[in-house]
Amino acid sequence: MNSLSDYNLAQFQRQLEAWGFKAAHAKPLLRSFYANGGEVGWPVLAVPRGLQARIGADGGGLASALAARQVAADGTIKLLLRLADGRTVESVVMPAYREDRVAGCVSSQVGCALACDFCATTQSGFERNLSPGEMVEQFLHLRREAKAAGRRLQTVVFMGMGEPMLNLENVLEAVRRMAGGELGSLGWRQITVSTVGIVPGIDAMGAADLNINLAVSLHAPDDATRAQLIPSGRRFSVEDIMAAADRFQARNHGRPVSIQYCLLAGVNDSLEQARQLAALLAGRRMHVNLLHYNATGLSLTGRAYAPSARSAAEAFIGELRARRVVAHFRRSRGQEIDAACGQLRRRAAGAEVPRFQP
Repeated sequence: MNSLSDYNLAQFQRQLEAWGFKAAHAKPLLRSFYANGGEVGWPVLAVPRGLQARIGADGGGLASALAARQVAADGTIKLLLRLADGRTVESVVMPAYREDRVAGCVSSQVGCALACDFCATTQSGFERNLSPGEMVEQFLHLRREAKAAGRRLQTVVFMGMGEPMLNLENVLEAVRRMAGGELGSLGWRQITVSTVGIVPGIDAMGAADLNINLAVSLHAPDDATRAQLIPSGRRFSVEDIMAAADRFQARNHGRPVSIQYCLLAGVNDSLEQARQLAALLAGRRMHVNLLHYNATGLSLTGRAYAPSARSAAEAFIGELRARRVVAHFRRSRGQEIDAACGQLRRRAAGAEVPRFQP
C-alpha cells in the first residue's frame, strides 16, 4: 500500500499491529489525514516517533499527483490527477450558493465503456476501475482546494468519468470512508451517486442501505431516443430504470431521486418530449435537473451535438412545471475551460494542457 488513503480503519489497525504498534493509534492518525486533505498533522498527535517515521516512509501523503489544474472565472476548478500507474482522472470543485461552501465531483473509473454518444469521457474507451483509495484521494484533493479558497467541501457527487454502478463495490467502500464519522465525516446525505441506469447496480446500492442519494442520467423520456444517445438504453428500458429508481426511493425513506436531463438541440428538447417526461414522472416524487450541454466536438458516431437554444430550454422547463414536475436548471460551470467530463483528460492525451489560472 502506498498511502493512508488505501486503508479503512480496520485495515489500518491490523497494519499497525503488524508493524508492532498499538491499534489505538489508527483512528486519530486517519482522522488527521482526512481532515488535513491527505497529510497527517503530526504536532497534534501523540504517537511514537517510530510510528511517525514509519508512516512517513510508507505513504503519509497522497499517491496521486496534480497533472493539470484549470480555474474558470466563476470559481470552478478542474483537476487532472495522475495516479500511481501514470493514468489520469478528472475531479471538479464547484462553488455552491453559499460563499463558504463548495461541491465536488469525482470519477469512479479511468475512462468509460458505455459509449454515450455525447460524452467526451467515453471517446478514450475504458481502461480500469478505480480503487477505493484512488476515489478517496480525489476527495482529499478537493478538500485541499476548498480549504485553500477559504471554503468547505459540503457535498460530493460520483458524476465524473466512468459509470459508478460498474465499480459499485469500490464506490461504496470509498463512500464509507468519505462519509462515515470515523474518517472523512462528510455525512451520508451529502453524497450522491449518479448512473445512466444500470438496474442491478441501483438495486444493489439500495440494498447497501447507506442513506446516500441517487441521480439517474435519463436524457430522454423514450427508449428509441435514449438508445441513440446511450447504448446501454438497449439493455435497460426507461420503464425498468424508473422502476428501479422507485425501489431505491422506497428503501431510502422516500428521499427524492434526481433525474438528470442534458438538453440537446433537436434531439431531446421538444415540447412533446417534455410532455412525455412529465407523464413518466407523474405520481413520482422526483425532481429534474436540466443540464446545459458543453459541446465536445464530434461524437463517436460523428455527430456534432449542440446545446438547446435558450428559448427551447425555457419552453421545455415551462412545460414540465405546467404539468407539476419539480424542475430546475443546473447552473452551467466552467464554460471557458474543459468543464465537460473527459475533456481535460482528452486534451492532455493529445497535446500540452493549458494551466488556466484566475
